[in-house]
Amino acid sequence: MPADAILTEVVASSLALAAEEMGATLISLAFSPNIKERWDCSSAVFDIEGNVIAQANRVPLHLGSMIGAVEALRAKYRVEQIAQGDMFLANDPYSGGGTHLPDINIIAPVFADGAIVAYVANIAHHADVGGMVSGSESTLCTSIFQEGIRLPMVRISRAGVIEDDIFDIIRLNSRTPDERVGDLQAQIAACRVGAERISGLFHRHGTTTVSACIAHFLEATGKRFAAAVEALPDGEYESEEFLDPTGTDAGVRLHLRLAVTAGQLHFDFSETAPQLTGSSRNVPRKAVLATVYAIAKSMLDADVSPNSGYFDRITVITRPGTVTDPVPPAAVGTRSITCGVLGDLVVAALSQAVAVGAMADSGPHHLVVFAGPDPRRGGYFVNYETIAGGAGARVRRPGLDGVRVHASGAANLPIEALENAYPLRIECYELRTDSGGSGRMRGGAGVVRDYRVLTDGVLVSLSSARQSRPAQGRSGGGEGLCGRFLLNPGKIGERRLPAAAVDLALERGDILRVLTPGGGGMGGV
Repeated sequence: MPADAILTEVVASSLALAAEEMGATLISLAFSPNIKERWDCSSAVFDIEGNVIAQANRVPLHLGSMIGAVEALRAKYRVEQIAQGDMFLANDPYSGGGTHLPDINIIAPVFADGAIVAYVANIAHHADVGGMVSGSESTLCTSIFQEGIRLPMVRISRAGVIEDDIFDIIRLNSRTPDERVGDLQAQIAACRVGAERISGLFHRHGTTTVSACIAHFLEATGKRFAAAVEALPDGEYESEEFLDPTGTDAGVRLHLRLAVTAGQLHFDFSETAPQLTGSSRNVPRKAVLATVYAIAKSMLDADVSPNSGYFDRITVITRPGTVTDPVPPAAVGTRSITCGVLGDLVVAALSQAVAVGAMADSGPHHLVVFAGPDPRRGGYFVNYETIAGGAGARVRRPGLDGVRVHASGAANLPIEALENAYPLRIECYELRTDSGGSGRMRGGAGVVRDYRVLTDGVLVSLSSARQSRPAQGRSGGGEGLCGRFLLNPGKIGERRLPAAAVDLALERGDILRVLTPGGGGMGGV
């Protein structure tokens, strides 16, 4: 049936509000600083066919996981096997639609008039889900079996009753079990809120009417994005990047061939290097999709609605067994760091097709995970943190300082929250002077962050990108500074730490300095 334009806008806004309310509920009820303070979580609404119809403004990279999880749910369970009050959980990239193990998805069906009419989903990055290293994420993991507990699509709630056995399995595999329980309960509460809101929307306007409105605004989104693509000149564009050497992996080639033709974008990553066996920097295909969707939207029409309506204008080709489409048992834990560089690959190709929207390379975040005994609370702590770098400059404005780039989105952990939760003290937190590349528009600055260890027995693990290959400028702009890790800077015995390390022992009073990379500049000075 034809959809009323005004009612369509009301329905679209109601769906978006429900997604945002889910995210706000999750953040407000979460137990761990990683979710409550850093907002390392996302939420979305899907229609009965699994199309994204609303997404909260959180972490774009998470979209790939939620899409994959809803697909996995619909593939495993028939509609008649799902009852009102059921919820499902998964994190595994190879069986549950996830993109790395710390990101746990919870999905709930939405019922109206006794039938499933939609799905709500949220994802939260849990600070530890087991594995060989605290934080369950390290560049130096070589197999997914080292990265933590793997959860296929399983039922976490049956007709509104929580499956305690699943909770017990997750708790037992985490170094911080109480955090896991608190965060999972927050996720379940968020899904309940989302399901209530969406169900109320269908009851208020009727299933047929709401479904027609959804189809109408998905179509409108597609037409709007198509206009932006059709404004590009047809042609083929190519870009190439390399990951820093790490462990047993030498410089790893990332390659993209972009074809713009007949109002369609074709991204072909099939010439990228074979999947890595010596590190966890492989990127599951769903994470590649999320990265491409986010960057294409931001560069071509940032205000287009974040739903599946514009996905049909984008084709992504990957080759199984490569860095951008790994197969088991490839490790994938630090896929978000790789996505920072992969994002530059996508930006570089699109920048050849657009004029005003062109952008230089960016400095991706650095990952530090502190873990050890907490004498104040008598337990064990895991502080998972990613620290922002600098964005590449654009044609008409300089790069942003100290931000997540491309498909990343979580915040730096506020000092007060960190010092309250962990036996650590921040002694320096500032922008990194002159770390952005020179140019008519300067690249964004990275960050300097100093951690002092306040107790014995603390270990730290490090992961990063752009510590040997800097962010490149564009159109004559200069390159940004590389990132690095320093132990006890300015003191006797100061030393530079490797770009990737597992469980380095720190002593009480040691200072770890993190210097994140800057973005490239745009245009000659």
